[in-house]
Amino acid sequence: MIKKCILTNKTSNNGYKVSHSHVRTKKVQKINLQTKKIWSSKYKRPIKMKISTKAIKSLHKLKI
Repeated sequence: MIKKCILTNKTSNNGYKVSHSHVRTKKVQKINLQTKKIWSSKYKRPIKMKISTKAIKSLHKLKI
């Protein structure tokens, strides 16, 4: 199963790890997923979701 945020559709990123001598090796930057319960007005109960920390911050700013 791919690590993907349900709300923002974020996935992992490919990049380089650069040493002091500027040798570049490939590296995967993984997404920071957290399991949270979010209240659903449709189902009238909390739903457990795996969402990114950026999505948690956005939901907190919107007071959801």
